[in-house]
Amino acid sequence: MSSDHDDFDFEPVRGLPQLLPRGERMLWQGAPRWQDLAVHAFHARKVVWYFAALAAAQAAFGYADGETLLEAVRPFQWLVPMGLVAAALLTGVAALSARTTVYTITNKRLVMRIGMALPVTINLPFSKIDGASLRLFANGSGDIPLKVNAKERVAYLLLWPHARPFHFAQPQPCLRCIADADRVAGLMASARAGTATAPLPEAAAGRPQTATHQPVAA
Repeated sequence: MSSDHDDFDFEPVRGLPQLLPRGERMLWQGAPRWQDLAVHAFHARKVVWYFAALAAAQAAFGYADGETLLEAVRPFQWLVPMGLVAAALLTGVAALSARTTVYTITNKRLVMRIGMALPVTINLPFSKIDGASLRLFANGSGDIPLKVNAKERVAYLLLWPHARPFHFAQPQPCLRCIADADRVAGLMASARAGTATAPLPEAAAGRPQTATHQPVAA
């Protein structure tokens, strides 16, 4: 099996289609946490609960119709394993998506290298970004959706899963499930304001936080 570096050895710099121009410098690079991507983007956990609820409903109806308890619980024998298999497949896709994704913040733009089968690179100069928001999860990872100019609209299907969920008419590119999302959002706000002078240091251990959704300076 080839490494991520071998798969993209055509890149002069990891995650970038070409060398940065003079005067532009990299401030941060990252990728989604595959565990969080599986839960929040691919909804693997919800799939397991769905199949479990379906089995429970069938068992309840069967028991109400006069089946014995042993007969009523039979749906659990095949529905729950099906749910686990489906969740495992979704988790595998999430891991592949995270492995092939690189987000790069420079002092001038955001670059997103995304795509599992057909990688694409999306360049978003800060002048084309109208605003950003931040959604934090309990473990400190989170999403950073970006509101872009109408002329720079990118198709939702091209972005997915790196898009803010359910914003189809005006798709918002999104840094999904990244560690220390609050620090990355702060760096991006500083970079857009032209005040970021140094790369983000190595992320410290994430501190527990309550899931929230809050704006980042536009």
